[in-house]
Amino acid sequence: MHDTMETPYAHRTWQSADGLTLHFRDYPGPEEAHDLPPVLCLHGLTRNARDFASLALRLSARRRVIVPEMRGRGRSDYAPDSSTYSPATYVADVEALLAEEAIDAFISIGTSMGGLMTMMIAAADAAAGRQRIVGAVLNDIGPDLDPSGIDRIRGYLGQGRSYPTWMHAARALKETHDDAHPDFEIEDWLDMAKRTLVAGQSGRLVYDYDMAIAEPFNQAPANAAPPDLWSAFDALGEVPLLLVRGELSNLLTTETAERMAQRHANMELVTVKRCGHAPMLDEPEVLAAIDRLLEKTT
Repeated sequence: MHDTMETPYAHRTWQSADGLTLHFRDYPGPEEAHDLPPVLCLHGLTRNARDFASLALRLSARRRVIVPEMRGRGRSDYAPDSSTYSPATYVADVEALLAEEAIDAFISIGTSMGGLMTMMIAAADAAAGRQRIVGAVLNDIGPDLDPSGIDRIRGYLGQGRSYPTWMHAARALKETHDDAHPDFEIEDWLDMAKRTLVAGQSGRLVYDYDMAIAEPFNQAPANAAPPDLWSAFDALGEVPLLLVRGELSNLLTTETAERMAQRHANMELVTVKRCGHAPMLDEPEVLAAIDRLLEKTT
C-alpha cells in the first residue's frame, strides 16, 4: 500500500524547441505498473492540468499518468510569439515531452483540442511507420467540427475578464456555459471556476491562460483545426477507442459520431445525457467505459 500523500503528483517541467519551460503533472502510479503504457491527458483550448485532477488521481491507482499544460496555460510559459499557439506547435511540444521521458507507447485521453492533438500524433506516427498510441479517449471531438461550436468558442475566447470573488466567477461561468451543463448546481460552477481561473497580480480572479491564444484561433478557420482530420482519425487504426459525446454538444454532431463508429471497428461511443461541450469525464458511465478501455491495453 502507498502512503496517502497531500499531493499525489510531482510538478515537473520540460523544454520546448523554442526555449519555453512547460509544466506537467506526473502521477507516478504503482511500481508494478511501470512496465505498462502510461496515460497521457491532453486538455482543451483554454484549460489546464486541473481539468484532469480527479480522473488522473483515479487512474494513477493503476498507471502512471502524465498531464501536460500546453504553452500559455497554467504553470507553462506564455509564448512571446502568439502565432505558436497552434495545434501543430502543441503537438511538437508534447513530442518533446514524450522524447524526454522516453515514452514509446501510451494511452491518450484528449478533451476537445486535446483530442485533435491525439489524432495528429496518430497521423504523424502512421507517416513514420509506427503506432505509439495503444488506446485513446476522444472527449467530444471528431474529424468534423460543427461551425456553430467554433463560433461559440470565439464568442468568449480571450476576453480577459476578471472577478472579485469565486462566486462572481462561478456565476459568470454559469452565464456563459449553462446550456452545456443545465443540471449544474452553484457548487459545480465553483469547482469549474477553481479549475479555470487563478488569482492575478491585482488580486482579482483571472482566466488561467494567455489571452493571446485567441489571436491565431480567430484569424482563420484553418487555425481552429488542422486539415484532413479523417485520415488522422483513421491513423488510430484498430486500437481500443472511446468516443465520449455530450448529448447537447454544439461541436461534435451525432452524424460525425456515427460516422466515426462506422470507420473504427474497435470504438465504443458513450453519450452523456443533458450535457454539451464537453463532458467532465467524471460521469459514472464514462468512468466505466475508461476502465474497460484500460483493461484492453494491459
